[in-house]
Amino acid sequence: MKDGIHVMHLFYRLDRITWDELSPEESAATRGKLEALCGANSNASHPQIRSYANVGGKADLVFWLFHEDLAGLAQLHRDLEACFPAGTIDTVYSYLSVTELTEYQPTEDDLKARVQREFKLEEGTPEFEAKLVELVKWKADYEKFRLYPEMPDWEIMCFYPMLKKRQGKDNWYMLDFDTRKKLMRTHAVTGRKFAARIKQLITGSSGLDDWEWGVTLMAQQLDAVKEIVYEMRLDEVSAKYAEFGPFYINLRLEPEALWKHLGL
Repeated sequence: MKDGIHVMHLFYRLDRITWDELSPEESAATRGKLEALCGANSNASHPQIRSYANVGGKADLVFWLFHEDLAGLAQLHRDLEACFPAGTIDTVYSYLSVTELTEYQPTEDDLKARVQREFKLEEGTPEFEAKLVELVKWKADYEKFRLYPEMPDWEIMCFYPMLKKRQGKDNWYMLDFDTRKKLMRTHAVTGRKFAARIKQLITGSSGLDDWEWGVTLMAQQLDAVKEIVYEMRLDEVSAKYAEFGPFYINLRLEPEALWKHLGL
């Protein structure tokens, strides 16, 4: 792509009957292959593979993949599955998306309005100009993050897909742009309240998968995930126009810890 990278969330269930037929040496060899693949793809942004254990029983093994090239992502996917002996894992869910900038990115005029509205500073004052410079830098950093994210390696990863409704009067895409942008701005204000507790990555999937966006939330405590999802659902943009897919809560574990956790 011209801008951004490709992202894949993969969820697998172990076939315990087939796995239990493996020898301890075969299990160890599988783990060794996975460790080597993850180690070779452990960059800050991409290419990258992170391994998780699903909590709740929807899956056993979970992997989060990043690659700048679609063919590279596809190969990473196949290399990952090749680590496991045939018949030992089955895909229960997968999601393909790409990093992107939102069409509601703030303009310079939006930033000026925010300085006045949120920080109560008057245009033309040194304090106003200093805050505007700060927000312009924040905008540049945020745009880079949205396209080439470096996600914190925190303990909990929550993933869910979502879309905007297209039903009767609740049709998001029939609203004019300014109305949509205003609603999303309110939504963003809610999200910023959780900036210290949640790192969020929204990736686009229109035309790529069954939903329109994939939402990944990184946290160090589970209550932060519950609170941000609940509070943001109260915003009109979610309460009236959003639909959500299944939620997956996953625990960050490197392959060695993953093997111990799953008793492999």
